[in-house]
Amino acid sequence: VIRCRAAVAWAPGRLSVEEVEVAPPKAGEVRIKLVATAICRTDEHLLQGCFPKAEFPVIPGHEGAGIVESIGEGVTSMKPGDKVIPLCHPQCGKCSFCQNPESNFCQKSHFYEPQNLLPDKTSRFSCKGKQIHHFLWVSTFAEYTVVPEYAVAKIDAAAPLDKVCLFGCGFSTGYGAAINTAKVKPGSTCAVFGLGGVGLSVVMGCKAAGASRIIAVDINKDKFAKAKELGATDCINPRDFQKPIQEVLTEMTGQGVDYSFEAIGHADTMIAALASCNMSTGVCVMVGELDSGSEISIDPTLLLIGRTWKGTLVGGWKTRECIPKLVSGYLEKKFNSDLLITHTLPFAKVNEGFELLRAGKSIRTVLLF
Repeated sequence: VIRCRAAVAWAPGRLSVEEVEVAPPKAGEVRIKLVATAICRTDEHLLQGCFPKAEFPVIPGHEGAGIVESIGEGVTSMKPGDKVIPLCHPQCGKCSFCQNPESNFCQKSHFYEPQNLLPDKTSRFSCKGKQIHHFLWVSTFAEYTVVPEYAVAKIDAAAPLDKVCLFGCGFSTGYGAAINTAKVKPGSTCAVFGLGGVGLSVVMGCKAAGASRIIAVDINKDKFAKAKELGATDCINPRDFQKPIQEVLTEMTGQGVDYSFEAIGHADTMIAALASCNMSTGVCVMVGELDSGSEISIDPTLLLIGRTWKGTLVGGWKTRECIPKLVSGYLEKKFNSDLLITHTLPFAKVNEGFELLRAGKSIRTVLLF
């Protein structure tokens, strides 16, 4: 058993940095020493009590990178000392979805069966004599964590862990939403709703795919300079217009954009994004995560004429196979995800990192252990 620091949410609300006990890995599991973790808005959803099926007390965090400390019986794909990214969306390789080349879903996912405990229905975390739940199995707000082997990706030994931790969720999700899910075509027009870490990664993906016009939409004008730096050609604030933003986008482009992306997680912006893409061949990708229990009511005519409305999970990547390839692409300077990192803080300042997120002052804050 290892005693170390972790940020525990005893109930919805604030995190408390505590000393926790982390049990050794059982068969098929890997214990990881985290080096860095980023703060994603999904962690804020969890703290607000809005994440489906989650249980408290819990150690949040799901954008981490670290080094294998020890392995359980039967683990063959990695060894102590290997650099790894724990995966909030696993790839078991055995279920029907994993074996379908067109799917990146896995039946071990939290959306299929809760990942509040490890597969044997026990926790590896305890604090003050109480069991602490895992979050999406990975719980990267801890100096050490235990994860099933099929929810860990071994990455290049040259990768800087304080930079590639973003590949566990935010960057991969946004970039892949454009590349894999929408399959943005060269010369096309795109609209991206929400310019947080995920939305800006969508902008990067649209640019990499060759889109000729990328319209960034946000109510926080402070994010426009970063969006332009990453490839946005236009930046608009819905509050600057008297009419609905979908009408503004339709007027800007003539008939609506070819691809729209919602990277916020609000029902009204989901509908606006859908209505802003052209009525026949437009593709709208749902990237943002709505609060648990949310419902959306739409006019079915929006889809009847031919629009496509799709969702994406971790950008459509088969995680164990593709995240290492993305890291290699980063090392080859095919893209610069470092531009998403606006703040770097010691782990003890985790609550300060969340305050930056809530105030709209950060894109990604990386915590260093």
